[in-house]
Amino acid sequence: VQRLSHDCFLGEAAFRQVNDPIEVSGQRASALRFGDPTVMALFAALLVFRLLPRGFSNRDLRDHWAPLLGKSSQSITAGQMTYQLRRLRLHGLIRRQRGTHRYELTDTGWKVSLYCTRLYDRALRPGLSQWLPHEALDHSPLRDRFDKLDAAIQQFLQQNSLAA
Repeated sequence: VQRLSHDCFLGEAAFRQVNDPIEVSGQRASALRFGDPTVMALFAALLVFRLLPRGFSNRDLRDHWAPLLGKSSQSITAGQMTYQLRRLRLHGLIRRQRGTHRYELTDTGWKVSLYCTRLYDRALRPGLSQWLPHEALDHSPLRDRFDKLDAAIQQFLQQNSLAA
């Protein structure tokens, strides 16, 4: 019996919810694309604020986000940060605290930020570094497996007279 949690359609919908542009009540927000350095830095910075009872402000997030981009917090304007906060809010990752100019991370925001930063930092980048660049190790286990897969695909194409 297939479990609902393994339904790829649901996973794709969840992925698209964050990675596609969104419109909420006539307001548009650009996508929060996985792997984009700006977005990955935003997700990493958001994790700092999970347990703060008073939430965080535009300036608080800017002070944590800028160094992750290799910039000083003074080089990012309040308007640029407001744009990012709006994107995060419309995607449902943060919410504004009533009657204040402070924000808090939603449960969805916590899960998306944590999952995306961990996947990117612990699996995607290290995995790609083992086989993608020409300077990668000649005999890492992952590179050996990719080389075998590539050889098997090439052999299949040649046996079936298919163009490469």
